[in-house]
Amino acid sequence: MNRTPSLRIALGCLTAALTASSMLAAQETAADAKAQQLKIAQGTLLAPKAFRAAAKKVLPSLVTIESIGGLSSGISAAGIQAPGEGPTSGVIISPDGYIVTSTFNFIRKPPIITVTLSTGERKVAQLLGRDETRKICVLKVEGVNNLPVAAWSDRKDLRVGQWTVALGTGFGGNEPSLTAGIISATSRIGAKAIQTDANLSPANYGGPLIDLDGRVIGICVPLNPQSRDEGSGVDWYDSGIGFAVPLAGNDKVLEALKAGKTLQPAFLGVQSEPKGTPPVGATVMKVVPKSPAEIAGIKEGDRLQAIDGTEILDVTHLQSVIARYNAGDKAQINIQRGDEKLDLTAEFGVPPTQAKPPVKTPAKLIPGKQPEKKPE
Repeated sequence: MNRTPSLRIALGCLTAALTASSMLAAQETAADAKAQQLKIAQGTLLAPKAFRAAAKKVLPSLVTIESIGGLSSGISAAGIQAPGEGPTSGVIISPDGYIVTSTFNFIRKPPIITVTLSTGERKVAQLLGRDETRKICVLKVEGVNNLPVAAWSDRKDLRVGQWTVALGTGFGGNEPSLTAGIISATSRIGAKAIQTDANLSPANYGGPLIDLDGRVIGICVPLNPQSRDEGSGVDWYDSGIGFAVPLAGNDKVLEALKAGKTLQPAFLGVQSEPKGTPPVGATVMKVVPKSPAEIAGIKEGDRLQAIDGTEILDVTHLQSVIARYNAGDKAQINIQRGDEKLDLTAEFGVPPTQAKPPVKTPAKLIPGKQPEKKPE
């Protein structure tokens, strides 16, 4: 019995089915590509609307701050530090007039501070406390009790890659500046800051970094991970590396600033061996005389293993853990001394003052005339 025609028919049907399936798959792939392109196009169009909608929710709590007689963080090439009289931004944190901002314009306490509310009303403000590690400070406006307060984002909800918007009024004008970016890291500089690639500058220092729901993530500040100096971080403006300090859940810090306290970086007073020495921990090579470490009983050769339960991985990690504290804070330090394990209590101190050249101000200079050079 000849089955060749039947076989040919079957093969033809199979080929046709495979061809149709391939064409259908190609059509589906093309449709998927078009759908993806449409989503991207829609996202590109919708993003600015989402940014503006988020900003609109926060604008009532955004204020413009002007000061006379303070010092800003900006230092010119001639070594002259200009008075911080330009406008900067701030965020209302309570209906009764407490405002948080950056220390950018408050290196020194200015005699006159004014705050312009979103309604255009202008008020006199007083500088209360400042946090030297987070580069934030708190102002107080008297005689108010119903100011609008923005919602704050919970830090645990933040994700790397999520959209953020930085707002500010530092350039003046009727409209605030708006720059968008993403969260690059959720825990930087001793877990005190969030990193974003949104362009930050004097235009938005002191202003809020917000999410697309219009909640404040943190306060935009000029920080430098490598330096604690007063003016550090300003030279990073518009670099794509910016920092915002979250305050949600940081009631202890805010209450201290409202009470007029100055929070300073923590100092332990040990020098440890280079990064990467096994096992985990940091071996003390030197103890600074009369430092918190010496007072606590830490000695050369001790291996610092944990601070308040946080295991120390290496020297770099030790520095990061200490950066979470302020001067005056106490901590339990677990050390290994030979075969003996000890639990010590240390109260962090203030870092030793580094000698700095005296700050010159333009008030001492004659316009149009260069200052006279003195013999060296």
